[in-house]
Amino acid sequence: MPTVPDSKLPRIAFAGTPEFAARALDALATFDCDIPLVLTQPDRPAGRGMKLMPSPVKQRALAHGLPVAQPETLKTPELRAPLLEAAPDLLVVVAYGLLLPRSVLDIPRLGCINIHASLLPRWRGAAPIHRAIEAGDVRTGITLMQMDEGLDTGPMLAERALDILPADTTGSLHDRLAECGARLLIDTLPALLAGRIQPVPQPAEGACYAAKISRGEAQLDFARPAGELERAIRAFDPFPGAVMTMQGVAIKLWRAQAIERTGEPGRIVEVSDRGVVIGCGSGCLRVTEMQKAGGKRLAVADFLRGHAFEAGQQAQLPVR
Repeated sequence: MPTVPDSKLPRIAFAGTPEFAARALDALATFDCDIPLVLTQPDRPAGRGMKLMPSPVKQRALAHGLPVAQPETLKTPELRAPLLEAAPDLLVVVAYGLLLPRSVLDIPRLGCINIHASLLPRWRGAAPIHRAIEAGDVRTGITLMQMDEGLDTGPMLAERALDILPADTTGSLHDRLAECGARLLIDTLPALLAGRIQPVPQPAEGACYAAKISRGEAQLDFARPAGELERAIRAFDPFPGAVMTMQGVAIKLWRAQAIERTGEPGRIVEVSDRGVVIGCGSGCLRVTEMQKAGGKRLAVADFLRGHAFEAGQQAQLPVR
């Protein structure tokens, strides 16, 4: 068994990978505790040169002078050894990218807690921010939960709600939720460590799954209502970016508004500096920010200076 250092401070290990998790680690680094270990995903190829890049959590951990381990999996005793040797009282998990087996959940004395970007049980799973915007939800938030072996099914410790604003993209809502999650963690830790919080089981009703976003979803189907497509464009910003194909050329759509107008699905109704209006299954979509492959995101007036669109042109509709 590991030897626990003589310290009155709680020992809180951390597991996470993307920027959303890095903000929680920054907050934890300001809390009065020892952080004996940070777990994150292995370095991955990124960028045009496909060089190995450390995760945002690894970068932040090193900046704080914290020890880091990057196991591919936690299924073997050898790969779990660094966490066991760290002897944490608590493990905070935020978008780590690995399901924790029971053998890991049982290591910390106080168990493992997770910061999840939805009001559970709605939007369990990998893409809760995208799916909330895509579905037209008007509210989301952060749930702090005690982890079990299920996918975001553990009992809840605390939650904090946020409104989804009409102009929110996944990028803007991500940033607000990341800050909300970091604050909720720090606000909750004192009572949690003192044993003053009673976990509450998630409600049986209202559970739904936020499936991971695929690039295939990015291709817009203009047979759908304009309001749905407007939400999809916001949900897929910044990744993977909503796409239409016009005359064989893929063009990303970054900003648009659903408007009350009629038009054949996928056919351009109007072209002006105010926007490119495209017919949908119901209503039309006025697109005001676009991007061609290899180019920059441009306001429609600037985009049209280099890319001629005309009323009557037809966007390619996905094969159904």
